[in-house]
Amino acid sequence: MADSVYKVIELIGTSKDSWEKAAKVAVDRASKSLRDLRVAEVVQLDMQLDAKGRVEAYRAKVKVSFKFEGS
Repeated sequence: MADSVYKVIELIGTSKDSWEKAAKVAVDRASKSLRDLRVAEVVQLDMQLDAKGRVEAYRAKVKVSFKFEGS
């Protein structure tokens, strides 16, 4: 196996429906501009609340790794 380097970035996806959908939104968006995505790790889940304390959106913080091609 050849030596490789991977870069890790952190993204936050949001959804009005669920944490799972929020994480998927983040990964789907990353896949449109990054190649060779390898791993996505959910590192934090939280919710955005309105002024009355009701859930407005679910948020998932996701670390995504991809093969680094820079010099």
